[in-house]
Amino acid sequence: MKTIILAGGAGTRLSEETTNRPKPMVTVGGRPLLWHLMKFYAHFGHSDFILCLGHHADVVKEYVLNLQALSTSFTLDLTTGELTDLQGDDREPWRVTALDTGLTTQTGGRLRRALRTIDDDIVMLTYGDGLSNVNVVDLIAHHRRHGRLATVTAVRPPARFGRLELDGDSVVHFGEKAQESEGWINGGFFVLQREVLDYLDGDDQPLEGKPLERLAADDQLRAYRHTGFWQPMDTLRERQVLEASWASGHAPWKVWS
Repeated sequence: MKTIILAGGAGTRLSEETTNRPKPMVTVGGRPLLWHLMKFYAHFGHSDFILCLGHHADVVKEYVLNLQALSTSFTLDLTTGELTDLQGDDREPWRVTALDTGLTTQTGGRLRRALRTIDDDIVMLTYGDGLSNVNVVDLIAHHRRHGRLATVTAVRPPARFGRLELDGDSVVHFGEKAQESEGWINGGFFVLQREVLDYLDGDDQPLEGKPLERLAADDQLRAYRHTGFWQPMDTLRERQVLEASWASGHAPWKVWS
């Protein structure tokens, strides 16, 4: 099953990090977020990727073209151009399509362009700026059971601010806001039937607007509730959260060995 990753946004809220690269190329633990996502999906047996590119598409293309060399030790004979991998056949068994979907194309338009390049009846889709430990096997099984056109992973948003409990001017409690108080939000990690194409009109259409609204109105959208780890990377603070998790050696999304 192909996995489409939306990797073309400008990432304006991470402007310090995305001036010269797209947000999915911002690193966590020395590796682009994009690499973490592909490693995650490949763990579940899904290693055929379509990267929907836009902002600084050249950076992603260059990374993909050089991924083998960047991931291993090698010897390069400069006279012949022969490249010898010193770690044996240690390359990632991935197939990666770098699809330039336009600089200003919205998420729905990027998905539309990707779907029109393939004939698959069912695909996965996610955003290139968030990590999770969602069980992809269970997610796909849930999608197949309900028989609708689209499944979105519903998550609880991580607390962004401390919560104050006040008695007059006195602070009686200070702590993190409970996720349960925030309701459910779109966490990405979609499973989609090809017929979703009928709900996508053009490049200027965000997936999160009319397409998902129409799918819901037609009873063609279901949610897979994920109560485990989910973390976007919209701000420098959120990047630091991911970095700290990786540095701890117990990053929840690192399901591969």
